[in-house]
Amino acid sequence: MAILVTKWFGVFLVDNKSNRVMDKRLMPSDPSATAEKLAEIQRGGILPEERELAAGRAKLAVGDRRQSDLGKPEMYDSSFIKPEDYGFDDAFMHEVMLTLGKLRTSEHIPRDKNLVQAIRYLDNLIEVSNLLSERLHEWYGMHFPELADYAKDDRYAFLIARHGDREGIIEELGLDLQSMGSDFDPEDIRAVQDLADSLDRIYEDRKRTEEYITELVENLAPNMCSILGGPLSARLISLSGGLERLASLPSSTIQLLGAEKAMFRHLRSGKNPPKHGVIYQYPDLRKAPYWQRGNIARALSGKILIAAKVDQYGGEFCGDRLNEELKARIADIKRRYPDPPKKKEKPAGKGRKNFHGKGHGPRRH
Repeated sequence: MAILVTKWFGVFLVDNKSNRVMDKRLMPSDPSATAEKLAEIQRGGILPEERELAAGRAKLAVGDRRQSDLGKPEMYDSSFIKPEDYGFDDAFMHEVMLTLGKLRTSEHIPRDKNLVQAIRYLDNLIEVSNLLSERLHEWYGMHFPELADYAKDDRYAFLIARHGDREGIIEELGLDLQSMGSDFDPEDIRAVQDLADSLDRIYEDRKRTEEYITELVENLAPNMCSILGGPLSARLISLSGGLERLASLPSSTIQLLGAEKAMFRHLRSGKNPPKHGVIYQYPDLRKAPYWQRGNIARALSGKILIAAKVDQYGGEFCGDRLNEELKARIADIKRRYPDPPKKKEKPAGKGRKNFHGKGHGPRRH
């Protein structure tokens, strides 16, 4: 059987039994033209040269999954096909690879890659804001401990940044109380006020980033958002590394995204495997009793995969239909499994065994 092999310097049709090159199409002698073809390969496209060599062959193997439209992918050692045998030297390869690097780095970046970075930036902001908020509460709590009962999170930081001293905050909130906190010197007030101001700006950044992520994911993945909502859709896309990769994953992998640590713990120690990852945030899954969650998670991940494929490859909007089908499936699961499964009883023992493996009979006197 013939196998189609693509190297950086050409496309080869090889007899995989005798390792004989039956036909070939070499790359252009111009480094820029060769780099363009290699960029197309990296993007997952099929070259005209590959289609030309594969034309008219009913049984053809290919050496790359990218070429699966042309034949069946197979592992094949093509190291015997060497560039110097076809007039390509190291200097030419260096120039081609340099041109290829410049070409790929200047390409337009898909917006889902920006979404991945935005989610990771939001995670950083959340982590930092939680840390600074804890420090601010501990520090300012020595001066005005009662404030924590009247203001939370961003409001807490904003009031301290704006007024500093507790008298101004008490007046703005319209409170009538005598604080149990100690007095701060003006220098101490300014220091804690600087911390509050930094935290307040981080909260503003969080808000803007969340709005940006919501708008971006609703444009990129409307079908996923119809099922999951914007924040959870964005989180799944980020965990998978992008919408394109998410659309290529099996539903069982989507089901466990975010539960990698639990899965590795299961593989190492043999503990029960996880049933779901970040999709546990989906309300109908989170509120379901434990014995229904596995079935609901499988149904949900299947619909997510369909939605991701439609969003990635530009199909017609079907989010509402997918959502209705999912709701119907969840209702069916709840109807079919209303009660927890019965625990299996251990079989009754047939008598204590002695060291020969035989049961003890009645004693004789």
